Amino acid sequence: MTPEGRVKLAVKRELVARDIWYYMPVQNGLGQVGIPDFVCCWRGRFLAIETKAPGKLGNVTPNQRRVLDELKLHGAATVVVDNVNDLISFLEAIDE
Repeated sequence: MTPEGRVKLAVKRELVARDIWYYMPVQNGLGQVGIPDFVCCWRGRFLAIETKAPGKLGNVTPNQRRVLDELKLHGAATVVVDNVNDLISFLEAIDE
């Protein structure tokens, strides 16, 4: 499994543990470019989560940044994580 794959697996486990609905769009080149790895709904909030390999937070592509910014503009909570602890902090901040 790739380093990013391990982050995705940890994110999935955390989402399941918190009973957060999520969808992972299939990246096959036929859909919209830049869609986040996880599209979620939790307690009436739209969440978008982009995952990166540890230490690679700076590798967000321009298309990914554009989509995250557009989603945020429309009220979504967005985050880019390279470890599950950052996701937990993000979720706890929303929950406050």
